[in-house]
Amino acid sequence: MKNIFLAIVCLLGLNLFAQNDAQPKSGPSPTVNIGKPQYFELVNGLKVMVVENHKLPRVAFHLTLDNPPYLEGNKKGVANLTSALMGSGSETITKAAFDEEIDFLGADIHFSNSGASASGLSKYSKRILELMAEGALHTVFTQTEFDKEKSKLIESLKATEKSVPGVSRRVENLLSYGKSHPFGEFMTEATINNITLNDVILNYNTYFVPENAYLVVVGDVDFHTLKPQIETLFGPWLKASAPNNTYTSPKDLQYTQIAFVDMPNAVQSEISVMNPALLKMSDKDYFAVIVANQILGGDYNSYLMSNLREKHGWTYGAGSNLSASKYPTRFIAYSQVRNAVTDSAVVETLNEIKRIRTQKVTDTELKNVKASYIGQFVMDTEKPQAIAGYALRIKTQQLPEDFYENYIKNINAVTAEDVQRVANQYFHPETARILVVGKGEEILPSLEKLKIPIFYFDKYGAPTEKPNYKRAVPTGATAKSVIEKYIEAIGGEKALRNVKSIVTISSGTIQGAPVELTSKTTASHKQMREIKVMGMSMMKQVVNDKIAYVIQQGQRKEITGEDLKQMRQRAVPFDELELLNQTGLTLEGIEVYNDADTYILKDEHSKYYYDVKSGLKVAETKSAEMGGQQLSLTTSFSDYREINGIKIPYVTNLNIGMEILLTTTDVKINENIPDAEFE
Repeated sequence: MKNIFLAIVCLLGLNLFAQNDAQPKSGPSPTVNIGKPQYFELVNGLKVMVVENHKLPRVAFHLTLDNPPYLEGNKKGVANLTSALMGSGSETITKAAFDEEIDFLGADIHFSNSGASASGLSKYSKRILELMAEGALHTVFTQTEFDKEKSKLIESLKATEKSVPGVSRRVENLLSYGKSHPFGEFMTEATINNITLNDVILNYNTYFVPENAYLVVVGDVDFHTLKPQIETLFGPWLKASAPNNTYTSPKDLQYTQIAFVDMPNAVQSEISVMNPALLKMSDKDYFAVIVANQILGGDYNSYLMSNLREKHGWTYGAGSNLSASKYPTRFIAYSQVRNAVTDSAVVETLNEIKRIRTQKVTDTELKNVKASYIGQFVMDTEKPQAIAGYALRIKTQQLPEDFYENYIKNINAVTAEDVQRVANQYFHPETARILVVGKGEEILPSLEKLKIPIFYFDKYGAPTEKPNYKRAVPTGATAKSVIEKYIEAIGGEKALRNVKSIVTISSGTIQGAPVELTSKTTASHKQMREIKVMGMSMMKQVVNDKIAYVIQQGQRKEITGEDLKQMRQRAVPFDELELLNQTGLTLEGIEVYNDADTYILKDEHSKYYYDVKSGLKVAETKSAEMGGQQLSLTTSFSDYREINGIKIPYVTNLNIGMEILLTTTDVKINENIPDAEFE
């Protein structure tokens, strides 16, 4: 089967590269009016803040439990299951009836082990609040729902086990905080299987308590009417406090070092440059730090984006983050780059961190960043959830009551000297841990040339030895024999040559939008592919015995020359029948892909991976240019199913720095396709 995604990549390219570099001219600082909450506290410790806002007939409720973090140990995942089970019915209302009433009211209600939220029309505010309180305080935890949610959590975990970004996030947290810290532990199938229904009930009873709880209400409500409703619903909540555990804060390393995790299926490297940090919103440096981070990696025009993406074209995105917290946190600069430039991206990331520490930001850059930050802040003040967050943080972060009234003034007060000073205080390239998760066989030789000490870890963060990539190719194995084994594995050469046409329909999502891909191909080198997003045709590609073209956003582009020749050559139901006798196709060796040994075949434009044991093709990589950048497009294949005696992969996953998963929903072999489809 051929790579069916080049058209999708082009479609994505439109979104990813259509950016506006122009900076708006800043005007005078706006004045914002932030509603002041009315406050009261229940006997059980619940703090209530009400911000009346009658602009729109809507209301939002936010219940937050500001408990200290806690370790779950060998039952990591119990908090996730508690969250999943909350709101699944109570002693007075079933889950089905609960969900049905929420839909009828047009409300939105969510629960977690750390709180709940609800929103909807203010005329239904009383009932919405009642439903939220019912789900939060009176959930009935049943074995049936527990078993269902436990299975879902395990399946979700399995789906991410081979995800390079997922492994990177897990190891980032573990190495930053340690496994004995709540922020460093992670779920496994074993820890989830250790959890029982009683563990969930114990977790709920221990931590879902009112001592550190805050209920923030924003919207079209009357304080004096709402107050007795809250007292009636939440007053019976039993007074209790959650355990207050303390943990050792992470420390800086003694010297810069690389932590490397080998992921043989990685087509791009995940890079994270990290160091521990302590930053609270109440700190005098808070505003200088958030401005410094914005300059380094906080927006599209940041140092990291300008270097790694705009100057070098190595990545779709690069950034940095340092969030304020009551608890130990970290500074992190991150990017995802092509294997071939991993070492260079590490060097340039460190250079940009050093740059903000040694060179003052220009007046123009500082002015633009302030304008961007202030503009976003002003827009946020129109959102009820933002107002709720402001009211909550003033209490939980021990901020002055006028913190947000003075927000713009404090942003504007940050100087270039402040930015340089806090960059030296909080960004530490000289003692940073550089986590690289990627395909070691391709990137380790160049990383080793950086002369930065490298330590090796497995995908669960455990120390390990340097990978050994030498694999002996069996005697007699050739590119042709690998192709022949694949052809036999999916049905045999005779069966494949009897396929005169194949139609596949696949579905998935791109950037949250539903996508359908239709592909129609004949043995006579004719092909039509069409992408529909939310039911609308976004791109169509056609090749026949005379011409080829692409229609994109109503614009038709003719394909000519070498591109036309390649398109026509690959417009067949099964590539391998063409590859069988292709000159220039070589067997490069054996590599591990998705934890299995695979034969690697290469030609001028592509690299193919065939499972050594089954013979099935598990992936292929192609090179393509887009927006002036050279991209490596890898498509993996799995879930082979037999259709008319031929095995077809039903799951395909494209990785171009983001993963696009498509599932085949229909396959038709030797269906008559009118010639008009290819005109």
